[in-house]
Amino acid sequence: MFPVQASEKALMENANGKSRNEPLKKDKPKWKSDYPMTEGQLRSKRDEFWDTAPAFEGRKEIWDALKAAAVALECNDHDLAQAIVDGANITLPHGSLTECYDELGNRYQLPVYCLAPPINLISERSEEDLSENPEPPSSQKKEFQLKVRLSTGKDLRLNASMSDAIGLLKKQLQAQENIDVSHQRWFFSGKLLTDKTRLQDTKIQKDFVIQVIVNQPIPNH
Repeated sequence: MFPVQASEKALMENANGKSRNEPLKKDKPKWKSDYPMTEGQLRSKRDEFWDTAPAFEGRKEIWDALKAAAVALECNDHDLAQAIVDGANITLPHGSLTECYDELGNRYQLPVYCLAPPINLISERSEEDLSENPEPPSSQKKEFQLKVRLSTGKDLRLNASMSDAIGLLKKQLQAQENIDVSHQRWFFSGKLLTDKTRLQDTKIQKDFVIQVIVNQPIPNH
């Protein structure tokens, strides 16, 4: 195939006399997902992109810089995002991370879901939408014994349902084992689970084990 990246870059430079570079816009892109997406699904989709994109094209250090800039932008730290882009010599023809170039002329494109959540994002904090659902989420509310393995070597079980958030289960572990919530770090399949993550987002099954790193000694009962 033709070297599209290099030719597009050359055309852009010829038309402008030099490579066109716009400052990073503060406005976040507004978009709607094809289906209502939870925060957990959005995180998974982003993780999948950032894990796979550097393997196909471009330079890893530029991908790392773009990821850092995207995170800064979503945290409303526009100055930091601009500094990261400038420091990596990344050119923005349209002032957006959706299309950019490194100093060698390689083209990078970030999907919109890496830059902003969709307008139809389902918040994992609220339960109102469940009450409006005519079908009771009985399958999600069905309790089971969740296997938890502490970094101290102790195994235990917690009463849980698939709709439970990790933050809620941390409180249950605190009540049961007297381990402060702030000293618990929950992992499943090598990934850190945030307080907002629900068990249904982790794809965990009944006999799987969640690892809990405890960074304080457990008092003897």
